[in-house]
Amino acid sequence: MSERYEYVPHRLLRRRVRDIASGVEGVLMAVVNENVSDTLTEYWVELAYIRAASGREFTTAVANVHPAYDQPQTAAGRREGRSA
Repeated sequence: MSERYEYVPHRLLRRRVRDIASGVEGVLMAVVNENVSDTLTEYWVELAYIRAASGREFTTAVANVHPAYDQPQTAAGRREGRSA
């Protein structure tokens, strides 16, 4: 049996991302091509490791990872944030 995983480069590494499956945002820490089979037949999947605000990491399919954009402020939010 070969190695169980290998790191894969990704354009969003170390950037804020959103997992569209769960809606959770965090920082993309790694993308790994991982052998998830426990038999002699290998089954490889690409998993994204995301660190949420709590500090805990979770995995999701790489296809579920999208950049997390800050929500635009409303006019009221901009007025409240201004100092007089």
